[in-house]
Amino acid sequence: MNSILITGGAGFIGSHICDRLLKEGNAVNVIDNFDRFYDLQIKKSNVANNLKNPKFKLTEGDIMNIKDIESVTKDVDAIIHEAAQPGVRISVELPVKTTDVNIIGTLNVLETARKKDISKIVFASSSSVYGKIQYLPFDEEHPTQPISPYGASKLACEHYCKVFSQVYGLKIVTLRYFTVYGPRMRPDLAINKFMHKAIKGEDLEIYGDGKKTRDITYIEDATEANILALKYNGTDTFNIGGGNKISIEELSEKILKITKSKSKIITKENVKGDVEHTGADNKKAGARLGWNPKVKIDDGLKRYYEWIVRSINCK
Repeated sequence: MNSILITGGAGFIGSHICDRLLKEGNAVNVIDNFDRFYDLQIKKSNVANNLKNPKFKLTEGDIMNIKDIESVTKDVDAIIHEAAQPGVRISVELPVKTTDVNIIGTLNVLETARKKDISKIVFASSSSVYGKIQYLPFDEEHPTQPISPYGASKLACEHYCKVFSQVYGLKIVTLRYFTVYGPRMRPDLAINKFMHKAIKGEDLEIYGDGKKTRDITYIEDATEANILALKYNGTDTFNIGGGNKISIEELSEKILKITKSKSKIITKENVKGDVEHTGADNKKAGARLGWNPKVKIDDGLKRYYEWIVRSINCK
């Protein structure tokens, strides 16, 4: 039986990974600081079903405090590092917090792994590291020129991961997520906002003209990538994109159709730090990890909508 530490394990992606690892018989330690970035009850509900599982341990702690991390790494075989200050737009408002949490927090995780002789780490990065577009889709060799503090912080973390791998021999797999969505997703994310507004009959607000495109990835596919990354014997970087490239306008229209909503789509002034387009070339992940996205956009959006409806009816 393996023992895995998940930082930020009460969050959106982290809690799904936790569920999957427990289902497969692993012991899982979760450390989460329950930051008030959004409603704490959401995070608490993400892990509530696991609290009675003897293989699950939840610790309220902060990756900014290295002693907190050290306290939860006894007998740990690997670390999945999901904890971060997320969000491109919030990083424009709070660049110092984003930098501190993402870079210093990641350094604390890496240093703890080095000192505790934990050689296996999976690091959650972002497609935001690409930034300025030279060509599409992005492969892992595309130049990295982030245009937001968030993207810059994730790129800095990637560099530290490479250094710790080269100098100390840690095996670190970096996963560059492309817009992950699905049950439990953060309330500040566009797909979640669009769904809830559509259900309520409120206007869907798009920043810019709606022509920006995103490659969106269903949570089950992102979770599977982490499971495969744990088994990967080496240090490498992989795109994790759903293969569902779509404009924000078309995405909004699909959500209105799925929810049978009469809400209107309105445009607002563009925001700083937002890239125009994303699109993942997943060939490397397919060849080396054996990972390929399975959930198509219409199915994923429908599943998410049905989950929201069930959640509302259960309240």
